[in-house]
Amino acid sequence: MTLLLTAMVMLTALLLFTAIFQGLFHSNRRINRRMKKYLDQNDQRKLGKKKFSFLIEMQLFRSRVKEKVLTKQKGDRLEQMISRAGVTLAPEEYVMFQWFAAMLLGGLLFLIASHILAAAVGFLLGYNLPKFWIRKKEKQRLWKFNDGLEDIIMTLIGSLRAGFSFAQALKTVVDESDAPMKEEIELLLKEMQYGTSMEEALEHLKERMPSEDLDLLVQAVLIQRQVGGNLVVVLEAIVHTIRDRNKIQRQVKTLTAQGRMSGWVIGLLPFGLSVILYLIQPDYIGTLFTHPVGLLLVCAAAVSMIIGLFLIRKMTKIEV
Repeated sequence: MTLLLTAMVMLTALLLFTAIFQGLFHSNRRINRRMKKYLDQNDQRKLGKKKFSFLIEMQLFRSRVKEKVLTKQKGDRLEQMISRAGVTLAPEEYVMFQWFAAMLLGGLLFLIASHILAAAVGFLLGYNLPKFWIRKKEKQRLWKFNDGLEDIIMTLIGSLRAGFSFAQALKTVVDESDAPMKEEIELLLKEMQYGTSMEEALEHLKERMPSEDLDLLVQAVLIQRQVGGNLVVVLEAIVHTIRDRNKIQRQVKTLTAQGRMSGWVIGLLPFGLSVILYLIQPDYIGTLFTHPVGLLLVCAAAVSMIIGLFLIRKMTKIEV
């Protein structure tokens, strides 16, 4: 009965959080869609006064959060991080998402454990959960970008050999590539069309996508534009370098697979055993979270696990 009640509370909190998230974070997109339909004269439905007022209030609330919580430096840093991840969130929306996730997870753990320490742990986890998610999306997008960089350079080489200029070769890349490569190169071309020099646009691309392989490409193009030379020959050398590096990275990943799997097993084993023991004998393991000595042991175990996982990660992470 307790588990059923807890599950119902968690489901209710999740639905409430989703409703608030949709109302706060997508209100500007609703207004934009509504304005687009109104300008196209394809939508004859009228927006209700209450709904319109609600959307305006949400926009004002987001503006107040941006003014009071975000500084210029922090806002730029968050915007760059979110842009690298390819997520359609504004910096103030990301901050509100952090606080909502922190309150939700902290409240749920407090309902489950009925202890203020569990609420504090849940609050910290919920506050940092959006950051972990954004970082994961950023790594996935960067990995996908690097994975397609070799083919893109080959497309540039073919276009340059056919007599195209470098800008025309980039346009060919946009036509033949997929996201995120297409999005980044398209943004590069737009910056150049709006008056930004090619050197500055390439530097902006390198800031948005911090890749060593891309840095080689950008430096080669910048040096060629300054001192001249055959860009095709330089790009072919870069392609060979990227291929050799990817080959070594795959070999290293294969050789360190066992160590990384050991880290996952060691990290998840205590949690799995704790859940199994709780289901079998709740009173036996419950003492760890109620007695002061038990709480001290749990904290010591958590610190030891973090140190061990950090050491395993350092040993299995080899830079190529």
